[in-house]
Formats: sequence, structure tokens, C-alpha cells
Amino acid sequence: MTLSFTKMNGAGNDFVVIDNRELQTDLSNEQIAQLCDRHRGVGADGLLAVEPAENGADVKFRYYNADGGEAEMCGNGARCFARFTAKVLENGKDKLSFETIAGTLGATLIGEEVMIEMSDPFDLEMNAPVKAEGLDFPVHNVNTGVPHAVVFVQDLENTDIVASGASIRYHKHYEPNGTNANFVEVLAPDHLRVRTYERGVEGETLACGTGITACALVHHLLTGAASPVKITVEGGDDLSIGFEPGPDQTFKNVTLSGPADFVFSGEIQV
Repeated sequence: MTLSFTKMNGAGNDFVVIDNRELQTDLSNEQIAQLCDRHRGVGADGLLAVEPAENGADVKFRYYNADGGEAEMCGNGARCFARFTAKVLENGKDKLSFETIAGTLGATLIGEEVMIEMSDPFDLEMNAPVKAEGLDFPVHNVNTGVPHAVVFVQDLENTDIVASGASIRYHKHYEPNGTNANFVEVLAPDHLRVRTYERGVEGETLACGTGITACALVHHLLTGAASPVKITVEGGDDLSIGFEPGPDQTFKNVTLSGPADFVFSGEIQV
């Protein structure tokens, strides 16, 4: 089968994106993993598919990690998805809604950047009974569409993201599905630097939208930092997390703003 695709990236988090509104493409986990393979395929952290909506939104969002497994949500992917969808719909709209496993989300296009209205976070757990390999810092958990662990460190540059990240990702506390692991250094009260070990990629990625969202929210709970929080990711981009704190460590109106770039389009045999 010849598959038409577009390659996109959001702050260095890269994706294969396909238009599947006609539901004519049914890729297996193995085919998705092959497409994401950086040596034998297009190369990406995951695959995004635009499908027809079922519950009144503009479209449906499907996201698959690089190992071919479907995930509930991807923040950087959602921004790329929104720009791609706006292009293929050709309706001139700068606001879109799309259905995800994590709920219906909204997106606003602002030039080449996109602001995503995230789902409300849940499963907050401060000071979890988890220890990262090689580190002696508290681990905090929150689900911002997918589960994330957050660890604040003093020297992010010399933190072994892969070893420490894998030890958290596969920790028995997160069985059976595991979690993503984020390591954070505070640069200023309203500015964080974050590196992420992503579940499904099984390694460090250049950015993770739901991950940096989790970091900003935990940072607020620990320090009282005001919204928005600026985040610098490993790819070098700066993103912004907005939020409204609620009672009992809850949040509403959480937003993720940042770039979403087209790289190239092509066809590949799968």
C-alpha cells in the first residue's frame, strides 16, 4: 500500500501525520513502528491520524507511539494535528475541536503557533513512594492526558535521563501500563527547563507537551508559581503553560502553547 503522509514537529517532538477521514487506512502496530523507525521508515516519535468525529467535534484525534501502541493524548502532537487539520479542512477556521481518548479538546491557531485547551489533570500524587535510579529527589505524579512522573533536580545537564527515566517508567508503582518521566531544573520562578523520557518511545525525546504541562502544574503546587509558566525543552524551544488553580490542588483552563511546524510531505510503501 502506498501511504501519503506529512512529517511535522512540535518543538522537536516529531510525527508522521496522515489524513484518514475516509477510514481507508488501517495500519497495524508493526506498520506504525516501521513508519516511525528512523533507519527504515520516515522516522518519528509517533504517528497522528485525522479521522471523522463521532460526537460533534470537527475531527477525531488518533495518536500512536513509536512502538505502534495507541496513547490517549500527546500535547505537542495535538498542536501539529491542529495545524494539519486546518490545512486539510480548508475552511479557514482558526479554532478547532477534536475528540481524543482523554476527552474533547480545543485548539486555537495563532500564526505558526497553536494553543491547545488541555483536559483537566487528575490522579495527582505528591511525594510518591518511588525512587529514580541515581537520584535522591521526590517523585510527583499527575495525569495531564497521559500519566507523568515529575522529578526536580539540581543539575539537569548531567542527569542520566535514560537510566533514571527507565527506572521510573518501569517501576512497579506504575504497573501495568507504566508512566512517562520528566526531569526539571528551575531557571527562575516562572521558567523551567525540562527533559523527558517517553513511554512508548523508550528513550528521551526533544519535547513532550503533556509532560511539560505536568511539570508546570507540580511546580505551582510546590512553589506557588503564577500562570503562565515558561518551559524550555531539550530541543531548544520555549513553550508556555497556562492554568487556573482550583481548590484542593485542582486545576482548570489548562493550556499549552507552542510551535507546530510542517517539515515535508511524501509517499511511502507500507
